[in-house]
This record gives sequence, structure tokens and C-alpha cells, in this order.
Amino acid sequence: MASSELILEAVSSVSQIPAAEWDACANPAPDPGSLNGLDTLASPGGRSCTNSTFSYNPFVSHAFFSSLEASGSAAPRTGWGPRHLLARLDGAIAGIVPCYLKSHSQGEYVFDRGWADAYERAGGRYYPKLQVSVPFTPATGPRLLIRNGVDREVIGTALASGLVALCEATKASSVHVTFARETEAKHLAAHGFLQRTDQQFHWHNQGYGSFDDFLATLNSRHRKAIKRERREAVGSGITIHALNGSDITEDAWDAFFAFYMETGSRKWGRPYLTRAFFSLIGESMPEDVLLVMAKRNGRWIAGAINFIGSDTLFGRNWGAIEHHPFLHFEVCYYQAIDFAIKRGLKVVEAGAQGEHKLARGYLPQTTYSAHFIADPDLRRAISDYLKRERAYVAEAGRELTEAAPFRKTADPS
Repeated sequence: MASSELILEAVSSVSQIPAAEWDACANPAPDPGSLNGLDTLASPGGRSCTNSTFSYNPFVSHAFFSSLEASGSAAPRTGWGPRHLLARLDGAIAGIVPCYLKSHSQGEYVFDRGWADAYERAGGRYYPKLQVSVPFTPATGPRLLIRNGVDREVIGTALASGLVALCEATKASSVHVTFARETEAKHLAAHGFLQRTDQQFHWHNQGYGSFDDFLATLNSRHRKAIKRERREAVGSGITIHALNGSDITEDAWDAFFAFYMETGSRKWGRPYLTRAFFSLIGESMPEDVLLVMAKRNGRWIAGAINFIGSDTLFGRNWGAIEHHPFLHFEVCYYQAIDFAIKRGLKVVEAGAQGEHKLARGYLPQTTYSAHFIADPDLRRAISDYLKRERAYVAEAGRELTEAAPFRKTADPS
């Protein structure tokens, strides 16, 4: 490695990176010569941190980023200017960080608008900032994408240092690495990044053979409530359809986009994803998509989009043009559990927020982010705030776990 040439550069579009090169870093096959394929980076103090084995994550694939950018969803005109960081080792791409130069804090799900307001009131300039994430996607996954066959510690350190240098070069106030793996967050801490935690709700498959097997682990009150919700959700002649791959037609995409626009307009004011985005993922990664749709009187009335990883089902957007009791729970949560059981998937990630998910068998899960703040005074203030916030998140997680709906003899963890 000492005789090798390591160069860092930033590019302004994912299209400038060959798909095979990107995917070799984003979703590398297990490397039998590297700790049985375990994802290892050094934590502060030099101790190695081992994450779970490499697994396929659809959100970091070249196809997903390409669909976001080519569709105009994540583009300079929407405040997402690509600045993807590359580490080239002897000319070949050894590592990538998906990164955007941003003029706002929308579509991130890790909220820093309070930091921006305070800094600007004090006379600072918070925007632009650098955002290391999958746009509009609150799902944990790799953020330092490193191919097999290289020294992961060397490349990981180069990428972390490169983010700090890119922050200076772009005159950004900060770098925000959100929904990172815990090991990556700890690795970045050694390079001056502040640690932040938050909470989501995930469902865990304990080797269930059916949805009824899962229900049997719940206490009587919650078991009866879920059965009632599922019955009432499909009243009024509603049918549920799970579409995957070639089953997802442009007609289905048209209907789902209408749901997405209706719900997104109420929640965010301006939905993030364009209609073209859905057609592009339908063309480039159809087997990674599960579209759960509800139909009544011959027309689609509601739907939820999910993405399928090697061991995780990621629930994303939901929308409806008719509102029926418990239909949201059925389409978003119970159908996802059903699918995960049938596919043998280990986890269902149900997206951001929502303590109502707890009663439906989804347990609190800590999420991690890392933040480099260039201004030392702002960094000190945010560091103090994050210490208190981490303590609150940890305590809330403990309390929510104790309130889980499982029978005391069941092991939902």
C-alpha cells in the first residue's frame, strides 16, 4: 500500500461513475479473505469494529442513485447538487461516498434546521452544507462505500479526511453523514465528526412460519387488536395486491404516484420524487421493488412502496385517495410482515418516526449519524446539545422496549 498512489476527487453526477465500479463498492460480495466478509473499520483508539456481514442494500445501488438524479428528483435545481467523493487507488476506484451539496435541510429525516437558525442568527452562514446520504431515504446503510481487496482502514480514513477537505473546498459549513452504520459513525468520530443518535421502529423475524406464528408471540390484547384491524381494513370490498417485478405496470405507477402526491402535498408541501423516478426504478431494479396496492370497485385507492434487500424489507412511501379505517396499517405494516415471513427476511424497517408502530410489533431501533462542523464555536454548542440528546434517545428506547406488546415469554429482540 505504501507504494500505491491514492487520489481523491469529487464528481458532479453518478452518471460519471460506471455502474459496475459503483456497485463493486456499494454492494461488494463477501470477501472470504477478509474476516469471512465482515465489515470492519477501526473505531477511536484503534480497536476494530465489526459490523454484520455484507448484504445487498438496494438504496446504495447505482440504479437507485441514477434514478434519483436522472429523474430530476435529486438535482441542483431541487437543492441537491451531487458531489460524490471518490478514492482512486492506482487509478481504480477503491471507495465512494455518495454526497450532495445542499442549499436547504429538506428530505433528510435527521433534523438540523434548529442548528441552521441559531448559526444564522449569530451571523454565520449555514448553507451550503454537504449531505452524505441517500436522498429522501431514512434507511440505515453503508455510507463509506469500499470495494473488496483493498485495505478498508486506509480507504475509510482517506474518505473521512476527504469529506473534511471537500467541506473546505466547497465553502460548506458542515458535513452530515446520516443513517450510517454504527461502525462508520464511530470511525468518523476519530476524524472530528460529532455523534448523533435517533430512533426508528423495526420488526424482527424470529423464524416465523406464518403471520399467525408472529401473532402468537403477542399478548392477548394486542393480538386481538391486530386481528380486528386486519379484518376491518379490507371491509367495503377492498382487496390487497402485492406487486413485484414485471407485475408493476405503468398503470400501477400512475396510480401510486397520485397517492404519493396527495399524501406528500399534505405532509411536506412539495413532494420530493418525480413521476419519472418511479418509471426508472421500474425499469432498472424491478425485482427490488414491492408495491403493495389496495383496490376498491375496480380502481386503485391506496398503496405503499417497499424495497427488498438481501435480509431486510425497507418500507418507504405511502399514499391514498380514499381513507378507510386501518388500511394504512394493513398496507404498510402487516403486508410487509407477511412478505418478510414468506421471503425469510430478517427485518422490516418501517421508515422514520411513529410510536404507533410499537403496538404492531415494531421495536425501537437506534439509528446513527455523524456531523463535521467547521466553525469551532458552533461545533462546541452542538456537541453539548448532542450529549443530552443521546441520553434522551437511549432512555426513550429503553422505556419503549419495556412497553412492547410481546408476551413476557416471547423474545422479540
